[in-house]
Amino acid sequence: MDLDKISVTADQEKKLSDLKSIIKDMGSLAVGFSGGVDSSFLLAVAHEVLGDNAIAVTGSDASVPRRELEEAVKFCGDRGIRHIICTVDPLKEEGYRHNSPDRCYYCKHGIFTEMKKIAEENGIAYLSEGSNTDDIGDYRPGLRAVAELSVRSPLREAGLCKEDIRVLSKAMGLPTWSKPAYACLASRFVYGEEITEEKLHMIDKAEQFLIELGFFEERVRMHGNIARIEVPPKDIAKLASDDIRERIYDEFRKIGFMFVTLDMRGYKMGSMNATL
Repeated sequence: MDLDKISVTADQEKKLSDLKSIIKDMGSLAVGFSGGVDSSFLLAVAHEVLGDNAIAVTGSDASVPRRELEEAVKFCGDRGIRHIICTVDPLKEEGYRHNSPDRCYYCKHGIFTEMKKIAEENGIAYLSEGSNTDDIGDYRPGLRAVAELSVRSPLREAGLCKEDIRVLSKAMGLPTWSKPAYACLASRFVYGEEITEEKLHMIDKAEQFLIELGFFEERVRMHGNIARIEVPPKDIAKLASDDIRERIYDEFRKIGFMFVTLDMRGYKMGSMNATL
């Protein structure tokens, strides 16, 4: 669907109105802010409704690429939104470090516990996160932590899906409206493979290199010493061309991968869940 040619519908306007009402009723809100499409939209609306009673809280650890953190800082700075960065270390959790199928639960539980403390210390009544209605059907163990810790999900409460959020973000002039979907670097590991800070940095460097080559929607999946690259089908021929292919192979070997492969199906969000 070409979002450039789509205008806001009456249904989307109603959902936005509902979202503003939900946020207004909270009185004050801390947004768990990653800098992605969903949390950026939620934060912008919260700031519009609540002003200084809306703050952004971003968790920083080895699974968050430096570029994402820098973009989050800039987004808040450009809009005068108070932004607090908290350092967390999910690698302390065995379930996370050993990459169990519910890895995301352990990570989110730790991050949201810390964010709730920050919200309370700053006199903020509620903590929220940016999941939307499209996340309900996917395998999302992190949502269990959201429920256990009573973290609010205003986008889901207002019935907003990803397409709604992109359309409304574009109408609001948010730079994130067309930003590719992003998931933390820990999602690049096959389940059962130990996650380490070194491996996370390897993936971060590899994906940053692909971005610098012009592949903005990509994933580098780690299978032991094998890097499996996913790009949209339309970009496969470009990536496989001799010049690009050789540059990627050489750089990935320098990063520490022994073998470098290209997934012939192309990019698919959550592809590691196929092993469950």
